[in-house]
Amino acid sequence: MIYIMRFFTLTLTFLIAGSLFADKPLVVWPQFRGPNGNGNIGQLEHPVKWSMQHNLAWSQPIPGGGWSSPVVVGGRVFVTTAVDSNNTKPLNHAGGVRNMRGKKASEPFNFKLICIVLKDGSVEWETNIALERPKFPIHPSNTYATESPVTNGKHVFCYFAAIGKVVAVDMNGKVVWTTDVGAFPGGNGFGTGSSLAYNNGRLFLQCDNDKDSFVLSLDEDTGNEFWKRKRSSSTSWSSPLIWKNSKRTDLVVCGSGTVTGYDPITGKTNWRLTNVSTAFTASPASNASHIFLGNSSPRGQGPLIAINSQIQGESRLDISNLTKGVSWGHLQRGPGMASPVVSGGYLYVCSRGFLSCYSTQSGERIYKSRLPSSKSIAASSWANDKYVFLMDESGKTFVIESGAKFKVIHENQLDDLFWATPAVAQGVLLLRGANKLYCIKG
Repeated sequence: MIYIMRFFTLTLTFLIAGSLFADKPLVVWPQFRGPNGNGNIGQLEHPVKWSMQHNLAWSQPIPGGGWSSPVVVGGRVFVTTAVDSNNTKPLNHAGGVRNMRGKKASEPFNFKLICIVLKDGSVEWETNIALERPKFPIHPSNTYATESPVTNGKHVFCYFAAIGKVVAVDMNGKVVWTTDVGAFPGGNGFGTGSSLAYNNGRLFLQCDNDKDSFVLSLDEDTGNEFWKRKRSSSTSWSSPLIWKNSKRTDLVVCGSGTVTGYDPITGKTNWRLTNVSTAFTASPASNASHIFLGNSSPRGQGPLIAINSQIQGESRLDISNLTKGVSWGHLQRGPGMASPVVSGGYLYVCSRGFLSCYSTQSGERIYKSRLPSSKSIAASSWANDKYVFLMDESGKTFVIESGAKFKVIHENQLDDLFWATPAVAQGVLLLRGANKLYCIKG
């Protein structure tokens, strides 16, 4: 009788637990750059070697164009895309440079959210979110679906800056709410690219543009505005980061020449650092004590700095006389398009075909080495404490041993064009190319 009662109690416990969480599956990779928004994947479960013939579990064609990252909930993968009648795909860096001037869309695009089964790559459903013609041009290497969605496990929240819409979609593909935040012109006609952030029931949207810049917080349940703050910044492409440090939680927003820490609840400015060179394309990296950030432009590299939790008020960056909240800094060492990443006690920064390794504590540059035969790198790096992964646009991924010596462990190759930042979930690696989504699994 005792054993029967124990069995009944355990069974009832599991049934109750199942009913409690049935409407909110396990969120595995909820946003751009993962659970902490910094590219650190914790324990490495996906393979370190792959190719078109090895450890490729499946590939699924994705219609239209999109550089947004996948997000993963339970056994489902969600990707956004924008589709026209020509099934237009983005060009690579070289092709984009040859066609420097962006073009306005000549017809409406179908803005979609696609749900893919993680196990086999089959499409479970597609939701058409909007059929609209974007108002502003984009560079041929960019897309109209570059902003990565976020998820809370119950809904997927999509942001299409090209048409100024934020949309909540449930796990069955039903649109729950839509909020119009406005569409604005971007710098040099390149287009948009800043992804959503999420924390404690709130969505955060950075819209730095050439007309009316702002940062915005929305309610996950309704899409209603919690707060909105105007910004003096012009166009930037960095994504906002929720930074939980030893003193408080900051919403960190990198704009043209400034970095700002907002209170996520009230929108109050906790701190602001000015004189940080030009616009940002890369997003910050972080560890338990610091955020690491920097920028570059076609005209040259900007600074690379480490900010600690003591930062407060407004200050001006001066590398020769650092303020209390800046632990260390270097001129002309900022990252390119790819966001940096922390692995162990080292910060890895990629720019112009070189990989630089810095001590996270002192800022000392440990090495600077050329990545052999690499193409342009736009996808953000990802890492654990043993390996650092960098993927160039040709589909070559460099697996670098973490540590004080530059050592390439593997070079993996897929045949596609890659600018999207990968997702890591349940022992697999999801790599989005211009044509397909690829699942790497051992």
